[in-house]
Amino acid sequence: MSDKIPEGNRSARERLAQQREREKGREKRRRTLIVASAVVGVLALAAVVGLIAANAGKDDGGDTASGPAVAPSGAIGEDALTLPVGAADAPSTLTIWEDFRCPVCAQFETAFRDTIKELTDDGQVKVEYHLATIIDGNLGGTGSLRAANAAACAQDAGKFAAYHDVLFANQPPEPDDAYGKNSRLIELAGEVEGLDTPGFRSCVEDGEHDSWVKKSDTAFREGGFQGTPTVLLNGESVFPSKGDEQISPENLKKWVAAANKGKKSGTATPSAPADGSSAPADPSSAPAS
Repeated sequence: MSDKIPEGNRSARERLAQQREREKGREKRRRTLIVASAVVGVLALAAVVGLIAANAGKDDGGDTASGPAVAPSGAIGEDALTLPVGAADAPSTLTIWEDFRCPVCAQFETAFRDTIKELTDDGQVKVEYHLATIIDGNLGGTGSLRAANAAACAQDAGKFAAYHDVLFANQPPEPDDAYGKNSRLIELAGEVEGLDTPGFRSCVEDGEHDSWVKKSDTAFREGGFQGTPTVLLNGESVFPSKGDEQISPENLKKWVAAANKGKKSGTATPSAPADGSSAPADPSSAPAS
């Protein structure tokens, strides 16, 4: 008996093997697409939620703050509404508009905090933070305003970045106006070394920067932005996408690297205040936002 496999059977087996390989390839691509779609879906949902929140709050300014707008120490830019973090001479600027009650902002911070810190520490970008209070206008309460004022008080102490991270890490559920209580904001200051001082407490309880926060929120509403977080790299929107590419830690690094090609990393370090804590860069050394 011959051991040879008939040509027809061999062809059939080869076709079957090829079909199985194609099916494996399709299944692999399908799993990859599912994972990618899940990430993109979260970001897309985040953008939609931010847009809804921004639009819903447009006609309600929330609590009004009276008196002159007192900018926190080291604030820069037009009307001193920008809180800078990082080397003032970094080649790229990441502009971020946030609301401390905004759950999408907290999601963004959770996903990108380490990446942004890495880029900032390496002198690749300087971050310019702007504060808004759209959730107060949307759901009522004062938590956005009170938290933003407390963050500005932390800026006075040269500890904005650390306190900013603590506020987002401990953010209450969106309908919960826990940040409307100064006592909670002061309690969280205990998580930032050296921040819980009589001066900080007084600043928070007196609402020293309330009018400045309201002025910042007005700038947000008049700026044509679609919601929080609004994230711009050198003036170009990168959240939830840049062109056809969805934002991700890897893509953000890639976009920054492309923008910085041929440019030197920033080296300017913030000057230290008398108490020895870190402080924002000298306003005169940083460009306006």
